[in-house]
Amino acid sequence: MVDVILGLQWGDEGKGKIVDFFAPGYDVIARFQGGPNAGHTLYVKGEKVVLHQIPSGIFHDGLINLIGNGVVLDPVTLKKECEKVAAFGVDVKKNLFIAERTNIIVPTHRALDKAAELAKGDEKIGSTLKGIGPAYMDKTGRNALRVGDLLDPAFDTLYAKLKAKHLQLLGNYNFNEDISEWEKEFFESIAFLRTLNIVNGEYFINQKLAEGKKVLAEGAQGSMLDVDFGTFPFVTSSNTISAGVCTGLGVAPNKIREIMGVTKAYCTRVGSGPFPTELFDATGEELRKVGNEFGATTGRPRRCGWIDLVALRFACMVNGVTKIIMTKSDVLDSFKDLQICTAYNVNGTVTKEVPYQLSQANLVPVYEQFKGWSRPVSECKQWADLPKEMNDYLSFINQYLGVEVKYVSNGPGRDQIIFS
Repeated sequence: MVDVILGLQWGDEGKGKIVDFFAPGYDVIARFQGGPNAGHTLYVKGEKVVLHQIPSGIFHDGLINLIGNGVVLDPVTLKKECEKVAAFGVDVKKNLFIAERTNIIVPTHRALDKAAELAKGDEKIGSTLKGIGPAYMDKTGRNALRVGDLLDPAFDTLYAKLKAKHLQLLGNYNFNEDISEWEKEFFESIAFLRTLNIVNGEYFINQKLAEGKKVLAEGAQGSMLDVDFGTFPFVTSSNTISAGVCTGLGVAPNKIREIMGVTKAYCTRVGSGPFPTELFDATGEELRKVGNEFGATTGRPRRCGWIDLVALRFACMVNGVTKIIMTKSDVLDSFKDLQICTAYNVNGTVTKEVPYQLSQANLVPVYEQFKGWSRPVSECKQWADLPKEMNDYLSFINQYLGVEVKYVSNGPGRDQIIFS
């Protein structure tokens, strides 16, 4: 069976810690989409570690970690990550596997990403400039290089052909940056990547399932950044929802059991795009400060706001969420009053549905107010210890969504998770 953990908001929900928490109950942890824009933060031996492409189960002995074909892989980032992980005594050549159908990010993908974003001027979408969008474009355009191509003696020729295509495209932009250093680092990383375990991912994972192994599929970014169902065009380039597990790993839908969605107790977003509950006042700044809301990958300040149940219920619907995990509940400790968005007023019409083009909607959030708990929930060791005000907050969310919050993270520590 396959269980899934994914984000229900605009990413940065704290999925890395959650995967790390659940990992001991599984045999395989598999990433099924996204690229090096993902930043999953873990705390290992008291030290902060940010993983961008390696699954978050890598620090657990005996666990198999698979990078699936739905991922676009940056070999340079991967090599740096492997070196970082190895410093903790982890043997990546023993427990890290990469699907041969996984697409590769090449240096000119990064150049195209940067050139295209600069050309947008004030209409930038907030790309992380990692080459992810162009890499997925080459995938759907059937031009991509894949990890399996590394084993082809003609790889250098294949690379040169793709590079030539990209340079022709770059000629349409005013982009003259020298990428020779990028290429040097790329080929050094390619040599390293060839030493890792490259496998036929779909056969590999289905064999594990046939042996009765338990698989945890790890999502990147969040549901509201899904290329189909997110706040288009301010989205990522992959399917971040649960349906992406099947195409991103090569497993059938009937193999999926639990779909666990992760949400913060409030909302954040990095980069451009619509954010209905965003706060531009002192409360928003306080959320950012207390929650240390800065991008794990980019360091950019995150936009902050109250929890949005309209978007959250939409995410639960398209994912088929079976249980919810709420993170960063302790960030709300010091707030006297809390707000929950329960509807949108769109051009004078109140709705509980996410509009087709949220980025163009004249939207005002409709809130319900709740009393804060004004005490440190980080001290709570079990569900019964939670303040009444927090239980009221959670009960309302459960009823609205029709899916229960079963786990609450009440601090940054690996063990600071309580469950009902």
